[in-house]
Amino acid sequence: MATWYEGQLVSGHGVASGRAGESPYPAGTISLQAPFFRQLGLDLGGFQLGTLNLDFSPGEWRLRDPDHCFPQLRWTDRHPPETFSFWRCRLLRCSQAPGLAVDALVYHPHPETKRAHHQRPSLLEVLAPPLGPVAVADRFALELDPCRCRLIQPERLRARLLEFLKFRVLAAQDSFFDGSDLQAFRAWLKGCWPEACDLADADLQRTLEQARRLYTEG
Repeated sequence: MATWYEGQLVSGHGVASGRAGESPYPAGTISLQAPFFRQLGLDLGGFQLGTLNLDFSPGEWRLRDPDHCFPQLRWTDRHPPETFSFWRCRLLRCSQAPGLAVDALVYHPHPETKRAHHQRPSLLEVLAPPLGPVAVADRFALELDPCRCRLIQPERLRARLLEFLKFRVLAAQDSFFDGSDLQAFRAWLKGCWPEACDLADADLQRTLEQARRLYTEG
């Protein structure tokens, strides 16, 4: 069942649309990439060739199983190939009636293949039809499949994990931490509380260190 998430429009880098003054792509990266996407089965006809940058702070997105994924696409000779994923969604200005929602796409250049202009984990780039004038701080709602596009709250999830670990660490003391690296801990969590696996490695490590400080006698 699809879920609506509310976010705020923020300023982007201006590279996707070509508005950035120092961009090497004055036509915008989306307009250069669109022919390659079309050849691979995704036609962006009808979409504005620039992204809406929607921020959902303090949440962070976890994305999986895209509707389209184009790995290692060489769309320019200025840097190495990039991987792009897309998810179908619906977009609505929060000031409008639900019936005015439009079909849109989450546009996700994979950060591990992207050289510059990285986005915050709270932000989604969205391709939409022309919407007329928009302004920074406008609020939009995005309808997504929560099984594939999940918005997590890391601080809240870390607090819940710390509480989950409490009696396990109190019972085992330092032996709870013996002989286990971070990946082993993640594998253990996957078997007993998979939701915590949405946390990044750095968050898991901080939570483990906090549990050791709080719950062991040493």
